[in-house]
Order: sequence, then structure tokens, then C-alpha cells
Amino acid sequence: MARRGPVGIRLITRRGNDWTSRFPLVVEAVNHLKVRSCLIDGEVVCCNEHGLAIFSTLRQRRNEATAFLYAFDLLELDGQDLRREPIEGRKTTLASILRKCRPGVRLNEHLAHDSGLTVFAHACRLGCEGIVSKRLGSRYRSGRSPDWLKFKNRRQQRCGARPRRNGDDDEETGQAVHRRWQTHDARRPAATA
Repeated sequence: MARRGPVGIRLITRRGNDWTSRFPLVVEAVNHLKVRSCLIDGEVVCCNEHGLAIFSTLRQRRNEATAFLYAFDLLELDGQDLRREPIEGRKTTLASILRKCRPGVRLNEHLAHDSGLTVFAHACRLGCEGIVSKRLGSRYRSGRSPDWLKFKNRRQQRCGARPRRNGDDDEETGQAVHRRWQTHDARRPAATA
């Protein structure tokens, strides 16, 4: 999370660690936003030459000076709590405040798609870690929520990012994505970030 308030900029991890000093490019970008205050949910990343996030780089504390924030949600803006607003509204507002942002923060745009399996398969072919799907119309909730689903690329995990679990193969993972996507909300497609 990137917070800008009366006392300055703070970058806080989901476990409550203050990493403000580790990512100066993010701090500079948030500091130059045309807002009085904001709370942006996102993930700090370093990318390879193809634009893919490489999380091991941050775990090894390399290239921190070039790391940037992929911003995917806006929870507060100029004192207004936006958590009860639908995801589409929060993303639109986030896009507007990031329109002329410095390089330390980038909008993580969403894809509105009714086939999570198609989006997931494409992400896997690109070598991405996976996808996160958020239910359209959903409000923000801290922690895990039935309104968002995370699907991990098992092939990418076998390449060293994380150990494989329960012997899942790609076919089983694809079938699981399809089942979970269909039961996620049969009435409305999810936005994939």
C-alpha cells in the first residue's frame, strides 16, 4: 500500500512492514500526484527486459531503486473513503489521478472478460505468475475475499518461483480455473487485473 497523507509518504506491506526507504522511485511518484491524500493498493515490482515482473529480484533486494508500484486499487482520495464504491469506479478514479504520473507508479489495467480460462492461458503463455480476478461491482475488503480469485501459473512456479503443490499439472490447473471462474459469479464476468 502507498499512503500519502499530512505526514508524508509511506509504503506499507500487507504484513505491516514500512518499506518506504527501499523504493525511492515509488515515493517520488506518489509525492508528485495532484492529490492532498490517497491510499493506493498495489504491488511493487521489478520487470525484466520483456516487461514481466520478476519477484525474485525484490526478494534478493536487487534493483530496488528501479522498482515501481503497479497500482490496482484506490481506497481513499483526499479524505474520502472509497472502499464502499464498486471496483469499476475506484479503478476509473485511480486511472484519472495516475494519468500524468511519474514512472514510479503505473496503473495495472483490468480486462473485462467472461472467460477466465482464456485470460489465464494467455498469461501462462506470456510467463506471468498468474492472474487475479475481481468481481465487477465489488467493494473493497481487506484480506481474502470471495469477490476476488487468484490463479497461479504452476509452470512458472516449477521454474523456481515457488514449489509445486500436490503434483498439479497444467491441465488440472486449467480445469480448476474454469470451475472456479464459472462458480465465481454466473451473472457477471469478473475483471482481471
